[in-house]
Amino acid sequence: MVGRDRGEDHRASTPLELFFDLVFVVAVSHASGHLQRGLAEGRVGSSLASYALVFFGIWWAWVNFTWFASAYDNDDVFFRLFVFVTMTGALILAAGIGPAFEERDYTITVIGYVVMRIALVTQWVRAARDDPERRATAYRYAVGVAFCQVGWVAASMLPPDRWLWAAILLAPLELLVPVWAESASPTTWHPEHIEERYGLFMIIVLGESVLAASTAIQSVTADGGLTGQLVAIAAGGLLILFSIWWMYFDRPEKRFLTTTRSVFVWGYMHFLVFGSVAAIGAGLALSIETGSRSAELSSAGVGAAVAVPVAITILCLWALYVNVSDPPLRRFGIPVTAALAISAAVTPAPVLVIGLLLSLLLAVKVMVRLGVDSEIVA
Repeated sequence: MVGRDRGEDHRASTPLELFFDLVFVVAVSHASGHLQRGLAEGRVGSSLASYALVFFGIWWAWVNFTWFASAYDNDDVFFRLFVFVTMTGALILAAGIGPAFEERDYTITVIGYVVMRIALVTQWVRAARDDPERRATAYRYAVGVAFCQVGWVAASMLPPDRWLWAAILLAPLELLVPVWAESASPTTWHPEHIEERYGLFMIIVLGESVLAASTAIQSVTADGGLTGQLVAIAAGGLLILFSIWWMYFDRPEKRFLTTTRSVFVWGYMHFLVFGSVAAIGAGLALSIETGSRSAELSSAGVGAAVAVPVAITILCLWALYVNVSDPPLRRFGIPVTAALAISAAVTPAPVLVIGLLLSLLLAVKVMVRLGVDSEIVA
């Protein structure tokens, strides 16, 4: 298991990686669905904390596999078997999401996480054996991942009210493992492959938001049919998701995949991007369902369930892409839109207003860009 060529042509996601992603579709769906139910029942603080912890586990397991596969995917029998083990662990983790939200019992999620991490440690040991040039890096990964896993197992024995404090300690340690390991000798991950893989995960979380909203609409219309309020939410939700897709895929990521520092900033920022986009689906489903029945949250709270993750998403993208030399629209357009989106939570139709705000921002950006391009051509 030696490192792959970093300049390899046509390095695309493999059928095994796409199969692997399908398992994480299930996990993201469970996390988003339980977040929506927790918010609907008024358990805001505990639901947000559980969602953050569970989504971190989902995202981090996917990230670890993706970067390892980008550097060492030789598609042999053992690689495939260990990927299947990782997928099994992800399904176990997904099965434990319910108890994590309802009872703050993370035992099953930790078991699933352990299964995934054992497979990853084994893969890194194989890489250390076969890749002498990066042996120190591989062993650092193996040791770091195993050490953190012992910490999560120990944390699973703590009372529920101590879990958040354990996570505040262990999650940063998890994030530091790649920084420590890559400092020995960088692995041969493929920039174009990584860019594609992250784009595919964005499609997963966007698709989950579409599914959550669609399922909620079906449930509501089965009881009372379409209403003007429901149409407004559906239209606004589509505008939000279309706009976020456009913003995310509007710029190439290659300039972030050149230096070690920019790679870590770009990669780790995606936890907030992916987590907030998946949470938008929960907010849209909550808005649809509470439009036809009473809820524990106030109308402003329901609006905030959409407005806040939208604001986090676009602000993270802005933080990644903004330059001090950019024109005023690029520097201030997204922060202003994010502030207006938060304010829209108290309007009678928050989802539609937020969707229109994002659409307006995109329309202005496209017109400005077309104007600049026409001047260049002229």
